[in-house]
Amino acid sequence: MSPWTSSVGAPQLARLLGSQNGRGSVTSLAGRRTPAYRSLADGVRTLVLEGRVPVAARLPAERELAAALAVSRTTVAAAYEALRGEGFLESRRGAGSWTAVPAGSPLPTRALDPLPPEAAGSVIDLGCAALTAPEPWLTRAVQGALEELPPYAHTHGDYPAGLPALRSAIADRYTARGIPTMPEQIMVTTGAMGAVAAICRLMAGRGERVAVESPSYANVLQLMREAGARLVPVAMADGLAGWDLAAWRQVLRDAAPRMAYVIADFHNPTGALAPEEQRRELVEAARAAGTLLVADETMSELVLDPDLRLPRPVCAFDPAGSAVITVGSASKSFWAGLRIGWVRAAPDVIRGLVAARAYADLGTPVLDQLAVTWLLSSGGWEQAIAQRREQTRENRDALVAAVRRHLPEWEFAVPQGGLTLWARTGGLSGSRIAEAAERLGVRVPSGPRFGVDGAFEGYVRLPFTVAGAVADQAATRLAEATRLVASGAVAAAEMPRTYVA
Repeated sequence: MSPWTSSVGAPQLARLLGSQNGRGSVTSLAGRRTPAYRSLADGVRTLVLEGRVPVAARLPAERELAAALAVSRTTVAAAYEALRGEGFLESRRGAGSWTAVPAGSPLPTRALDPLPPEAAGSVIDLGCAALTAPEPWLTRAVQGALEELPPYAHTHGDYPAGLPALRSAIADRYTARGIPTMPEQIMVTTGAMGAVAAICRLMAGRGERVAVESPSYANVLQLMREAGARLVPVAMADGLAGWDLAAWRQVLRDAAPRMAYVIADFHNPTGALAPEEQRRELVEAARAAGTLLVADETMSELVLDPDLRLPRPVCAFDPAGSAVITVGSASKSFWAGLRIGWVRAAPDVIRGLVAARAYADLGTPVLDQLAVTWLLSSGGWEQAIAQRREQTRENRDALVAAVRRHLPEWEFAVPQGGLTLWARTGGLSGSRIAEAAERLGVRVPSGPRFGVDGAFEGYVRLPFTVAGAVADQAATRLAEATRLVASGAVAAAEMPRTYVA
């Protein structure tokens, strides 16, 4: 088996290097004091750390890259040697050279655990992208569930596929969106994570290659690592443009992954919304490669710009149900404490997932299922989601304004929906900023949590969970952490824990 999982062609790498706008670009070397090979090595290293070139991607041969960049082969050879010496490149005779991260670098494996409630008064938590419950709808849903509970209390309470009423309600929602769906195509799970875990157990055994967006949702990446998957990162398009279809086609062809995991609607963490044509093309490419496409729709309800019309779901382009499995959830749209997720797939896939579930969690809590059933059948869901959108929109606008005011050097694109802002930290280490910020009383996850093997060091993720004075205070503390990291005046380990409980 090859030591690399994808490859970057010489023209593609030249374009990526040229798009850095001075951050390691080698497209204009005349007049630079930095040696040309050093500029090239720095540019490639930056691309790896930002995740724009995946880890374990084969780089072009020295002669090919030299021709694409219009530099000497000696320059490329020296740059590759420098990268090997720094741990960002590995080579083997007959296999070429591929990107890496230095040995001993900590991998972004810690989950995005919510802050303990007792610390909420002293630390601003921007680590967890989850909002408080939308009332009075949570209370009404639980009350409605209690009224419907007595008949179920006289049963064993185990429903591995989910309550029939909830499966029907979820199927009806897909049908109303123009995707004809039967209850037999739905399995209710314990949150979206339970859904992805079930799919991984059934569809992607240990050692199988799984293609993932780069960056992607940190907790799913860790779940797949622990399941033994070999993650193959595929870089997102710039800004909020969605997927890089050329990169996806190349990975699907070269790495032949068993499965691919994507977030088409308000991608976590970038907030990107994949256009409809990209969805069609990705489904076609996955079907041609024999790759199962898992589409995560957990953010799809959180449309924040009122005039935005969502593209059709990814599963709309797979009418036979052979290439796409869809994952949904009430946890992001409604409340994280209501652990209800679901899978939409072909009936035979659902039967396989249900049968395999006996070795996992047996079923999802009945009371939670009844609460979501009440919301979907009473009209409460639509009213609660409208309330949630308004709150999230206000939070987004307040956070964006605060970051622009206090951190003008940070770069980001404002998403039209979802819960997260993906910010480039002005060339500084996101990990160091996150460490400094936590000591100053604001908790934020750094970019490497969302990449494969240490990528995205120059980013942080900011969720839309605070507003008003709290958003401004969070940005103020992040600005102070950024100043300390930039100046190097205070080492992270020496920072006073001013706000820590």
